[in-house]
This record gives sequence, C-alpha cells and structure tokens, in this order.
Amino acid sequence: MIHVPSLSLCKSLNFWKLGEQHSLKKYCNLRFPIKCSFRQVHMDNTQNSESRGALIVLEGLDRCGKTSQSTRLVNYLNGIGHSVESWRFPDRNTGVGQMISSYLSNKSQLDDRAIHLLFSANRWEKRSLMEDELKRGTTLIVDRYSYSGVAFSSAKGLDIEWCKAPDIGLLAPDLVIYLDISPEEAAKRGGYGGERYEQREFQKKVALFYQKLQDPTWKIIDAKLEVEDVEKLIRDMVLDCILTCKKGKPILKLWAS
Repeated sequence: MIHVPSLSLCKSLNFWKLGEQHSLKKYCNLRFPIKCSFRQVHMDNTQNSESRGALIVLEGLDRCGKTSQSTRLVNYLNGIGHSVESWRFPDRNTGVGQMISSYLSNKSQLDDRAIHLLFSANRWEKRSLMEDELKRGTTLIVDRYSYSGVAFSSAKGLDIEWCKAPDIGLLAPDLVIYLDISPEEAAKRGGYGGERYEQREFQKKVALFYQKLQDPTWKIIDAKLEVEDVEKLIRDMVLDCILTCKKGKPILKLWAS
C-alpha cells in the first residue's frame, strides 16, 4: 500500500525548502558586507600613511661645503617642482639665536653647558613649525642639526650622553648627508678661522665625535670631490628619500629609545 503525503505535510515540506533557500540566500548576502569591511580596513590603513615632505640634514666640519651645497640643492628641487625650504641651525633670527650668534663671534662668553643648552633650545623653538611644514608636504633642507651640537660640545669635554639628552624628542631626520673633509683641507678654504670653533685641533676632535653619532640614516660623501660631483651625489640621495616620504614614511623622534 502506497502512502501519499497529506496536503498539510506537503505544505510543511515546501515551507521548509523555501525557508532553507531564504536562509542560504541570507547567508550568502552576509558574506559580501563582511568581505567589504576587511577591504575597508585595509584601505583605511593605507590612508593613514600620509604623504609628507622629507627632513634632510647636511652635517660636517666647518668649511666642508654644507651651506653651498644646501643652496644648490634647494634651487634644484625648486626647479623641478618640489615644495622645499632652506633651514639653518643655529637660527640666528630668534632671541636665543641672537645670544648664540654673539657667542660664536666671540662677543660674549658663556659656560660650555649653558651654550650647549642654548643651541638645543634654538632647535626646540622651531620643532613645531618644522613638523607642520613636513606634514604640509614641504621638504626641509637643514644646514646643521642636533649632531653638530653634540659633536662640538663633546669635543670640549662634555659627556656625549649628557649632550644628547636635551634633544631627545626632536624630529629625527630622514636622511643625514655628512660631507667628509679633513680639518687640514677645510682650513685651506676661504674665510676659515673667522668664528670661535674654526681651529684645526678642535675640529679633529669634532670629527671623532661625529663618527660616534653615525646611524643608518647617514650617507657619507667625500667633500674633496669637485663641487658638481658632490652636488650630483646629493641630488640622487635626496630624490630617493623624498619619494620614500611621499609614500607615507612616519615621522620619527630623535634618539627615542
């Protein structure tokens, strides 16, 4: 005897199938927004990496050619359409900078620790503005920075870690270009000896402390090369660094643990 399902049972079975299809459709529809949310998170992370300008520092002994090369570099970058500014430390236009200028030109006397802290204060005066400019996409070409302050003060006999301490937390350069020259070669260049620190034996000590401050951001260039050759080497390094910063390299703090 063949049992025929009752009408009520058939209706129940059809309802179950419709329910199953509806649930499956609902499940499939749920997968798409979840997938979108993961993609959105990835996009958000990408957007957090903001394009910015690069912080480029030129360092070296007195008369190594920093100021000349800084000027050439700024003119070149301007010429090819980059937003760029030329900075220099000490900044002698501020109140602190004027005190430093008087000291450097031998018009005043200060304790070695006091003048070191003034140099550091001069950099802190500009820290916020420096960060604002970088975030606006402006590349900063800086003639001397914290490394000079530490190297010169350490050469006077101050403890190197004590010298670094006041500058901890300043913006870390993306690239440090060190123009390498001996004090003897530097002394042959025009204007040498006009300021307090331009003495050969003292400059030798400064060079030794510069070596202790080198880190992976440093690039060493032979400053005895022809001016045009030095300029080309600097350009290549700087353009690579600017490109990296445009891709969203984070701004770091100097000597942060």
